[in-house]
Amino acid sequence: MKITVIGAGNVGATTAQRIADKELAEQVVLVDLIEGVPQGKGLDMWESAPVEGTDTRIIGTNGYDETKDSDIVIITAGLARKPGMSRDDLLAANATIVGGCAEAAVKQSPNAIFIIVSNPLDVMVYVAMKRAGLAPNKVMGMAGVLDSARFRSFIALELNVSVEDVTAFVLGGHGDSMVPLPRYSSVAGIPVTELIPAKRLEEIVTRTRNGGIEIVNFLKTGSAYYAPSSGAVQMAESVVKNKHRVLPCAVWLDGEYGLKGTVAGVPVKIGKTGVEQIIEIKLLPEEAAALQRSANDVKENIAKLKF
Repeated sequence: MKITVIGAGNVGATTAQRIADKELAEQVVLVDLIEGVPQGKGLDMWESAPVEGTDTRIIGTNGYDETKDSDIVIITAGLARKPGMSRDDLLAANATIVGGCAEAAVKQSPNAIFIIVSNPLDVMVYVAMKRAGLAPNKVMGMAGVLDSARFRSFIALELNVSVEDVTAFVLGGHGDSMVPLPRYSSVAGIPVTELIPAKRLEEIVTRTRNGGIEIVNFLKTGSAYYAPSSGAVQMAESVVKNKHRVLPCAVWLDGEYGLKGTVAGVPVKIGKTGVEQIIEIKLLPEEAAALQRSANDVKENIAKLKF
């Protein structure tokens, strides 16, 4: 198994390290344009291998030749948000970056599964799919896993319970219009709607929607990377081990949930071939309407692209 991570910034480097720690691949190739950065970080990670007990070989490069025949390509490259910026503010610049990365990577690894982390996430899934000519099942965005993890972490804090016992679903676009679903969220099978008062639960939902910018406002000069890298690696692990995990991911929709010609976060089954199945769950009218609005926001941003 060979995994390429494009972008050696905080998200990419942390992703590569997590892959190595879990020994999900024999080799991880870390790609970045800045000379010396991927090489130095890759070497540093490899030198930690004797301590961590992993034999995953991490190499850094400024080109794509070393990525040849990768099984999975994870794209984290792009500009990060700063305070006052929305994810959509990154649209034009990151479309150029992500599109170029996807095109270069698919030439070397035409059979790879692509996992997109760059923002604005949902639109970047579309960009990678179109620019690299990928089949819809071969490309998926990480957002739903991250947003659901944030929702789970906040529920666990509120109830003082283990995060392991909390399940949660967040659908829709990775932005202000995301759709957390308290009705499908539980603690050890107990619906959170029975454990948390409605007003307080709505506050937690709002914090989930603002989870990314909350971190950006703390950091000032960057955005989240520990949780996003965990989300991407969880998806990659389901591909590597053919686990058939059901995870909320951003995928191309062609009629599912009544949505067509856009990308949105929905529950999908992930295995060695990528997106194995888009699972359609029953939504209340207000939930379906919220998902429609979220998907329309993504479609409007897709329409702004110049290709």
